[in-house]
Amino acid sequence: MERSRKIIRTSLIGIAVNAVLVAAKLAVGLLSGSIAVLLDAVNNLGDALSSVITIIGTKLAGRAPDKKHPYGYGRIEYLTSVVISVIVLTAGITSLKESLKSALHPQAASYSAGVLLVIGIAVAAKLVCGQYIKSVGKQIHAQTLVASGSDSVFDAMLSLGTLAAAGISVIWGISLEGILGILISAVILKAGVEMLLETLNSIIGIRADRELSEALKAKVNSYDGVLGAYDLALHNYGPSEIIGSVHVEVEDSMTAREIHSLTRRIAMEVYTAFGIALTVGIYASNTSDSRASELKKDLEQIVGRYPEILQMHGFYARVDEKMATFDLVMDFKADGAQVRERVLNELRGKYPDWNFSIILDSDYSD
Repeated sequence: MERSRKIIRTSLIGIAVNAVLVAAKLAVGLLSGSIAVLLDAVNNLGDALSSVITIIGTKLAGRAPDKKHPYGYGRIEYLTSVVISVIVLTAGITSLKESLKSALHPQAASYSAGVLLVIGIAVAAKLVCGQYIKSVGKQIHAQTLVASGSDSVFDAMLSLGTLAAAGISVIWGISLEGILGILISAVILKAGVEMLLETLNSIIGIRADRELSEALKAKVNSYDGVLGAYDLALHNYGPSEIIGSVHVEVEDSMTAREIHSLTRRIAMEVYTAFGIALTVGIYASNTSDSRASELKKDLEQIVGRYPEILQMHGFYARVDEKMATFDLVMDFKADGAQVRERVLNELRGKYPDWNFSIILDSDYSD
């Protein structure tokens, strides 16, 4: 799979860069006696470990579905993102502890021109590497790479702070490593918390991307015979594995053969265009009964008076039986049961001999 290959290839680049930086910074830190440079080396070691975890997670997530896990193993990528976020948080906490010690008990470090040059090269290397990994992650929707790339960028900031502290130490003889370390540690901790929360949200389940849901609905609505697309729900089984469902409204005069042909075509072409396995359900729409049309207009007027109702769809009236069904999409903050009862009371007041069935829908997508 091309996406997996990109993740592994990018992670290997990160491992190679970090391995070189670990060796260089350990040597520089020991020679100069700089706690900040040694912390930098430890951070780079953590980055290399993150890349190794990313590769392992990608390999596991790429396993084929089986009887026990019919939707595949794609969500393992989220677990590896959690591990990487914890590594970032651990690095931030460790850096904060050492920086506090350095701030309370500053010790002069010895910086030569060669040491400063190595730190400067490390800053540039980490910044370029981090931005590259992050951009690839966003391009292929790999949260592990985005987290790893973000960590590398923050490491570059840490190295930049070390370089600034070294310059101040050389020029004015003032040790600011501890203070700068505290500030940078705070930034790293903030980034770690944000990464962790974003990944946990993906595990819990978040609202479908607005651009994706709008594009999907536009695609479904573009087919001849489709009068509307509703109830789009997307379920994520990994960053690249999405399964969903949608209801399409069609004329009630369509035959089963015509409906079969339409829904099959929609499902196949949506999968080709978006890579999403979409199940298509049907709403029938009254197309030849004026009494049903009149009832629907009255219903739309009633529904329009309730701001808590975001949408009404799926209306169908069996006039001879005096029965009508429809769905109401409710705002999450609304008391759906109460609103439904109020709408029913208004309808019963105007159509006392009719039976109405209202299904409450959630606002799953835009």
